Amino acid sequence: MKTILETKRLLLREFEISDAESLYELNLNPSVIKYTGNSAFKDIDEAKEFLENYSDYQRNGYGRWAVIYKSTNQFLGWCGLKYDEKLDETDIGFRFFEHFWNQGFATESAKACIDYGFEELNLKTIVGRAMKENLASIKVLEKIGLQFNLSFDFDGKEGVIYRIDSH
Repeated sequence: MKTILETKRLLLREFEISDAESLYELNLNPSVIKYTGNSAFKDIDEAKEFLENYSDYQRNGYGRWAVIYKSTNQFLGWCGLKYDEKLDETDIGFRFFEHFWNQGFATESAKACIDYGFEELNLKTIVGRAMKENLASIKVLEKIGLQFNLSFDFDGKEGVIYRIDSH
C-alpha cells in the first residue's frame, strides 16, 4: 500500500486491484455519478480492468487516490488530482459513497490534495469542474479555495470551472 497523504481522519493512497469491488459499488449508485458524465462499471471485472490499466501514477506522478477512513480502514471513495494532457491542466476530483456525504470527507481530502499539488508537485494552477446543478461539489470547491473562472459545456449541460493558483 502506497500512502500519499494523511489528514486528521483520512489516508489517501494509490488504488489497488483489491479496490475493484468498492469502485464498482461506488459507481452503481445513480446519485453518486449523476453529475459526473460517467456510467457505472458493468461488473467488478470491468472495475478491475480499469484499475489494472490506471497509469496516471506512473505517467504523471499523481492521480486519483483511494480515501480510507483511518479509524475503521474503510474505503470511503476517492479524491485526487488528474492531469489532462489535451488541456495541459490538473483538476481536483472526488467521489464518495452517498452515506459518507455531508461529513466533511470531500472537503478534508480535497484540501489535502490542493496543498500537496502546490507544495509537493509545484503545480501552478488547479481547476475543478462541475455541472452547475451540482451545488454540493461546487460548495466543496469553494471551501478549498477555488474561485469561479468560467462556464462550459459539460456533456450537453451547463458546467462551471473553478480554479486556484499557487500562492
